[in-house]
Amino acid sequence: MVGSIQLSQSSDKDFVDKDFVHKNYAEKAVLGVHAFTTGRGFQHKEHRNGSYLPQLWWVLTSRSWVGLPISVFLIEHKDGLVLFDTGINPGIVHEPRYISQAIGRFLLKRIFRFEIGRDETLERVLETRGFDAKCVSKAIISHLHFDHIGGIADIPQAELLVSEAEWVQLSAPHPEREWVLREHIELPDARWCPIKFERAENPLFDAFGGAHDVMGDGSLIILPTPGHTPGSMSLLIRSSIAPPILLIGDLAYSAEAILQDRVPGTGNAKQLRRTYSKVRDMKAQIPELLIVPSHDDTAITALNTILKERYDDA
Repeated sequence: MVGSIQLSQSSDKDFVDKDFVHKNYAEKAVLGVHAFTTGRGFQHKEHRNGSYLPQLWWVLTSRSWVGLPISVFLIEHKDGLVLFDTGINPGIVHEPRYISQAIGRFLLKRIFRFEIGRDETLERVLETRGFDAKCVSKAIISHLHFDHIGGIADIPQAELLVSEAEWVQLSAPHPEREWVLREHIELPDARWCPIKFERAENPLFDAFGGAHDVMGDGSLIILPTPGHTPGSMSLLIRSSIAPPILLIGDLAYSAEAILQDRVPGTGNAKQLRRTYSKVRDMKAQIPELLIVPSHDDTAITALNTILKERYDDA
């Protein structure tokens, strides 16, 4: 137990795969992939694209805003529904004390803007797409920022997979300074499951420092991709319904940023560039790989177009 949090045991099974892009790999394991949003946000141009100016300077003075989706991804697996992130809670807009610290409320308005309806909860968004939040068995949390953990209260039955490196942030004196809001993470019924990454025989995975096989069949592979936060994770989806998909959370705000080695205005720049290099190496070896950031309209539209084509052809 960590405080009042229930920790579930996760599989320690190593992932071994020497035929990475085999067309029939994990056939019928992944039945569908869906992208949807729990509202929209806005960030400064300097936040998204990087800046030579000190961060606090552009936070307080910038007047340039860029729109972005606050995305959640649902994977229909033969053994259950799996989420990649849980979106943002409408309370960030509609509850004045959702962020308990006054300095946090002050900075929030200067770093982000939101367009989120009261009914854009994870439960409601899933329902409108024909899915029941109660049927979600696992949620992979790319990192602990508030716009990725906002729906965990709607899925108390689900295992919440987070990296150990990310989880230890909660032990820091003031995690809220990094937008890790303990009061919205340490929920009494939350089934948090910090995971370790195991060595993988596939060199593509080993370059990342290991991997974690979510379902035990190689279809959903978590990779450590630090930089945005120390314990950020990405999810590789391999199926017969689409090319390989790499969901990268907030590692970058666009796929082009990784390919161009352009770091954003937040995060650890050196660590980001090391991780970007690993992702580029994977892309070079798998040209059809789709790199999908969580806040990139262009990448999500491209993903939905490819998925629609595959579903229509099925």
